[in-house]
Amino acid sequence: MLGVAVNAIAVIMGTLLGLLFKKGISEKIHSSIMVGVGLCVIFIGISGMLEDINPIIAVVSIVPGGLLGTIIDIDKGLNRFGDFISAKFSKKGENGFTKGFVSASLLFCVGAMAITGSITAGLTGDNSILYTKSILDFISSIMFASAFGIGVAFSVIPLLLYQGSIALCAIYLQPVLTDGAVGAITCVGSIIIMGLGLNLAGVSKFKIANFLPAILISPFVYYLFELFI
Repeated sequence: MLGVAVNAIAVIMGTLLGLLFKKGISEKIHSSIMVGVGLCVIFIGISGMLEDINPIIAVVSIVPGGLLGTIIDIDKGLNRFGDFISAKFSKKGENGFTKGFVSASLLFCVGAMAITGSITAGLTGDNSILYTKSILDFISSIMFASAFGIGVAFSVIPLLLYQGSIALCAIYLQPVLTDGAVGAITCVGSIIIMGLGLNLAGVSKFKIANFLPAILISPFVYYLFELFI
């Protein structure tokens, strides 16, 4: 659990630095930063999509996953939670709190390093993957906080719950999450991250959180393809 804690601390420290940079930034520069953050996130998404996975697996995961997420309306639930935290902890009239919380939560929790790092830490006590992820999240949180503000710091709540749960359950997850299954998760998660980047850059307004169930569906789809195709 040390690696998970370090990851959370890195996000908080990065947020504090980002808040220092945010002071005195004009609206024009703020808009430019948001586009820059979005383009960087798109790059992260495209990089993760370059997995040697049958594209049909991604399609079969994304479509039903998005349908299920839309029925549940995960996006609305996350935004409501963000608004609730904002009402408790942010200054009146502060903009971007909820968007920063939701966007940072998606970026920090959706990806192979969050899963493989937590499993490795839980099984062997080796936190090296999570330490590497902490450095990346530290840099990302600086950029996010400079664009959205303090809401980014609260993304440590889902980060701790998500990665901490995986680390604690690692002994049960390790036999199931083979390299191929993790590859499918990485590919699907990266598609979601790319969609997040498009939103941040102002290109689209996807309710991207509604596609999160696709990440859970993807390893099962991978195993079905392994069995029957």
